[in-house]
This record gives sequence, C-alpha cells and structure tokens, in this order.
Amino acid sequence: MCRPYFSLLATSLALSLIFFLGVAACGRATPAPTPSSAPPDTPTPTPVPPTPTPLAPASAKPALPGPLPTFTPVPTPVPGVLFVDTDQPLGKISPLVYGANYGPWVSLRPETLPLAKDMGLKILRWPGGEWGDKNDIQPCQLDAFVAQARQLGAEPYINVRMPGGSPEQAADLVRYANVEKGYNIRFWGIGNEPSLYEYKTGWEQWDTAYYNKQWPKFAAAMRAVDPDILILGPEIHQYTGNPATDPKDTRGRDWMNAFLKANGDKVDIVAIHRYPFPIEEGVPTTVEELLANPPEWDAIIPNLRRAIRKYVGKDLPIAVTEINSDWTHAIQGEATPDSFANAIWWADVLGRMIKNKVDIVTYFILVTRDEQGGYGLLEGYGPRPTYYVYELYKRFGNQLVYASSGDPEVAVYAAKRPDDVLTIIFINRSDEEKRIPLWLQNFNIAGSVQIWRLDEEEGFHNLDPIEMKNGDEVVLPRRTASVYLMVPACTLGKHH
Repeated sequence: MCRPYFSLLATSLALSLIFFLGVAACGRATPAPTPSSAPPDTPTPTPVPPTPTPLAPASAKPALPGPLPTFTPVPTPVPGVLFVDTDQPLGKISPLVYGANYGPWVSLRPETLPLAKDMGLKILRWPGGEWGDKNDIQPCQLDAFVAQARQLGAEPYINVRMPGGSPEQAADLVRYANVEKGYNIRFWGIGNEPSLYEYKTGWEQWDTAYYNKQWPKFAAAMRAVDPDILILGPEIHQYTGNPATDPKDTRGRDWMNAFLKANGDKVDIVAIHRYPFPIEEGVPTTVEELLANPPEWDAIIPNLRRAIRKYVGKDLPIAVTEINSDWTHAIQGEATPDSFANAIWWADVLGRMIKNKVDIVTYFILVTRDEQGGYGLLEGYGPRPTYYVYELYKRFGNQLVYASSGDPEVAVYAAKRPDDVLTIIFINRSDEEKRIPLWLQNFNIAGSVQIWRLDEEEGFHNLDPIEMKNGDEVVLPRRTASVYLMVPACTLGKHH
C-alpha cells in the first residue's frame, strides 16, 4: 500500500530576478595599492542579453506582456586577467537553479537521505524522464513525493501525463494536489520531450501541429482549477538554438519555434532539455571533449531568448529541466557522468546558466544505482563527484556581479552575499596549473581569504586561509573548481 513516509516541511520560495539600483557605500573600495603587475585597461562595453521577465510571486498570477527591456552594456574580458567589478550588479540569482530530477524508479536510502538534505536543493522535478508519459500518477505516489521534496527543502514540480492522458486527468491531479490536499504546488509541466513522441509506436500523430493543439487544452483545464499555477513548456530534447540541429518533426517543422508561435502567449516559463554527449552513440566521450563543452551555454540561452522575443514579443523566464553531460547509461569512464571530469564540467555549466540568468535548473538526476547508469548525483550509498558542485555553490552569494576571464580555459563567476562578502568561483578546465592576476574593481579585501576547492585528489575540502591584495595572482591547479570568500575592508570584524 502506498502512503506518505516523511513529515511535511512548509516552504515558501519568493522568486524574483531584479536589478539592484546600486550597492551600499560600505562595499565600495578606496583606490587599490599599486600591484605587482600593471592594471588592465578599462574594458570596452558590449551589449548583453536583457534581464528576463521575473517569475510572479506566489500570490500573483503570471505577468502580462510588457515592453521589451533595453540592453545593458558590460565590459568585455581583458586578456590574461581575471576581473570582478562589484559596482556592476547583474541581478539576483534565482534559488531555483539549484534543482534536480527525481522519479518513482529511484529512491534515497537512509545513507543518502542526509546527503540529499545537505545539498540545498530548492526545486525537485517529478516524475522526470518518460515514466510520466507511460504511467498515471497515483495520489499516494504524489503524496510521498511532495513529502520527500519538502523534507529536502525543495519546491515540488510535477509533469502531468500527455500521451495516454487527457486535460481532464491533468486537471484532476491539480485539484487533488492544490485543492484537496492544499500542497500549493506552483510549477507544472505537460508531458516530457514531445519532440520524440512521433518516433514511438502508437504516438505517430504527435507532430508539432497536433501537439500545439493539445497543449493549450491541458493548460486551460489545469488553470481552471488553480489559476495561480505556473506552467512550463515545451521541454523538448537537445535544444541549442542552432536551426541546423534543433529538433524538428517529420515534416521539418522546428519544435521550439512552432511552440512559441502557437503557445508563447500561454506558457509561463520556456523549458528545454540538453545532453551534449555522446557525439556518436557507442563512442566514449573523452575528458578533452567534455571540458571543451561548457561555453556552448553562452550561445544556447541567448539563442533561446532571441527566439522568445521574435515569436512572443517579450521575454519569458527560462528553465533547463533536464541536463547532464550524457543521456545514455554510461558509467565508470573517464568522462562519464559519474566521473570527476563531469563535476568540473557541471561546475562551469551551472555557472554559465547562472550568468545567463536562467530561472530554473533541474539536473538529471538526484540518485541512481550503478546498474541504472552513472548520472545520479548520489549512488546507492554515497555521493558521486558531481554532488560536490552543490557544496561549492552553497557558499556562493545570491547577488550576481560582473566577472570576466581573459583565459578561455578558466571561468570566473562572482556574487555578493547579503552581508557584503564577495564570493568568487574559479574553474580551471585545463590540464595545467594556471596563475592569473585577479583585479577587483570597487572592492578592497580585508583579512584573510577563505577558500574551498574541489579536486580529484582530495575531493571537496577547505584550504588554509591566504592573504591577498588587488592584482595578486590566483593559483588554480589543473582541473579544479574553487570558491573564494572575501570580506570587504569596512566590515572587518562582522564576519566569521
């Protein structure tokens, strides 16, 4: 018999992505002392994508279409320099980028439950994968999942069945969850990877035209029960924004463009899936291929924003609701999802999605046993290397500020915490140690710098504090991800 097996934790996630009008005067720096190397030239402004329309607060309906925002210029990278400017705030980081998938075919053991709770997950997508399009969700299953999600401190996100389901069934599930049980589940999806439906026996009629007629029927029925829910779509597979490779139906119609034309005025959050490997099925991915991949996200998200603006006439929030390096069950290879290289890949990819203002990210998947494949953050009894990326980002701030790297193999992301501590994540994807000057604009360091590092030899660990001044070199060992915590000079003594 099915029954809930965890006590509920009430959670409330107030979600917004807003620009800061400025920063507190206390965080500003006096002119830095002359460093050992010459300061970089003033960076040249270049346009970047605008901040997306913010998610509606829990008590509000999704925002109506509004005027298009203007582009905001930011500096270009300076060659050979890592650069951070705390006086260029880029908006709050959505807490929902720290999410994962979960499903009825996986489970947390007593050994892994505390690890999952410690990750700081903020959203959990379920049932994840194609299970939800082949099975009806039972009330007892939904009860158990909601209890599990909220015990982890995560907001539940449910995908209703599409092929084999009906708008009435979808509405009944919303009614059970939000009216009868009072779960107040805000995030809902309709089906999973419809761009693959046509290729499955019995679903051949599900081309873009048929799907785009069915989708709004489901959405309308669900909203009739609870008008405050937010519906994601279309959650197509392997989206990159490249017309040559993006998924198309058997008549050659682009799935994303067709969806945005037909339903862009009805969807609340535009969602995609992406697994870049294997390039050729059956051919193992190399570490070099894997670690050369993260920059693609600096094109994927802007490409999607352009498509949304073109076909919808305004910005919409963006979600990446399935993401991993490999879609197969690959395991125990040098670059499979259970490898250390995958952790470095994910640390950089997640940073790029944060930088590009993605609103929701749910990694695939929270847990798998080895026989199910290596893509779980947790295995049966403990963590896989990529799990520790969440330990890294738990120490990252929530107010994004401008950061750039003049080395293509090194990524840098910076954010301030509410207590004005500056946090900087450095990722060295190369096979060599890097020593690069760090320039901080409008920020002076006080006291020692705290460092946590993820490397292959020691895993995730705390280093001895170091003294730093503006212009000093940052030493980044090969294939590592590090987070630095820096206290501003005028608040020394207020932090631990």
